Amino acid sequence: MSPPPPLPRWADVGLIPLINVFAALVVSGIVVAIIGENPFEAMMVMIKGAFVYKGSLGYTLYYATNFIFTGLAVAVAFHAMLFNIGGEGQAYLGGLGAGLTCLLLDSMLPAILLVPLAIMASAGFGAVWGAIPGYLQAKRGSHIVITTIMFNFLAASIMVWLLAGRLKAPGQMSPETRSFSENAELPFIHDIANALGMEMARSPLNLSFVVALLACVGVWVLIWRSRLGYAIRATGHSTKAAEYAGIPVSTIIIVTMAISGGLAGMMAINEILGVQHRTILGFTSGYGFTGIAVALMGRNHPVGIVLASLLFGALYQGGAELDFEFSTITREMVLLIQGLIILFSGGLAYMFNKPLAHLLGALLSQRDRTSHTEAGQNG
Repeated sequence: MSPPPPLPRWADVGLIPLINVFAALVVSGIVVAIIGENPFEAMMVMIKGAFVYKGSLGYTLYYATNFIFTGLAVAVAFHAMLFNIGGEGQAYLGGLGAGLTCLLLDSMLPAILLVPLAIMASAGFGAVWGAIPGYLQAKRGSHIVITTIMFNFLAASIMVWLLAGRLKAPGQMSPETRSFSENAELPFIHDIANALGMEMARSPLNLSFVVALLACVGVWVLIWRSRLGYAIRATGHSTKAAEYAGIPVSTIIIVTMAISGGLAGMMAINEILGVQHRTILGFTSGYGFTGIAVALMGRNHPVGIVLASLLFGALYQGGAELDFEFSTITREMVLLIQGLIILFSGGLAYMFNKPLAHLLGALLSQRDRTSHTEAGQNG
């Protein structure tokens, strides 16, 4: 059998992710049917819980904000063929940077100065935490996957040590800092909308969502419209060719990981500045790891990452509604559904490429034969 033709760009970027999601939903529906529930009813409850019920869209976009940041972080690194799975630790350190800035300056600076400083601190701390594995990869040959895994554990240990010790609020039993002043809080979207006369239900959605969308634009400009982005992509395609072209590959690896870590670190502004208004333990909640699946499903493009983040945000919010509506569909079952989406969009992301390529090739061949036949008859 001849090898299948390469997939068209539209099929690889648009159709394959949809097929993967559909396959995951089919398997999830089978599991739901096995436990005695109607999978179509469960799907409707999930959709309503994510988009229809009062305030549900705000929660969906709130979760999506975290996935946009971590998905962008994975995507930027992947364009240089660096598999950054340290987003969890980089986000943790980003929360530390934002928290320290607010703890030190929230009584001295107005919001218009403090919030941008806290955002830059979150990006800066995350960038440093990402640049160190980049340096080890570029200068010492340490594999980026291994080092980023190790740095996740190091970041978690540092946060436990600080939040259970020197940074813990006086008289507080929980591992968390004191609450920040109002100067350090990002406004909620529903407060802004209500102030403008537009009624909107309460939700944790805040201005960090706008920052995430701006980060998407920035990543697009960086990767496809800048010399640095060209160097990043060239390094990803071939380090030897990049070196031959005069690109400092070691520097590009370090810079790329710094940018990736900075994006992951900015995830903390949604949780720390937007919702919690203090630094708490465990605020990352696995968003860094889910960002890997988001980047894979979004084909490492900002537009695809936004759409994939919206899907995973809907799964998180709609899954909570499933847990509430059905006694037999527990939180663990919702995690199973989410895991199947991650499995099909991540580990099995290219499972349907070959069958789809054969199908499209056969359809195109049939169309060409039909066109030739019609042309011969007309001639």
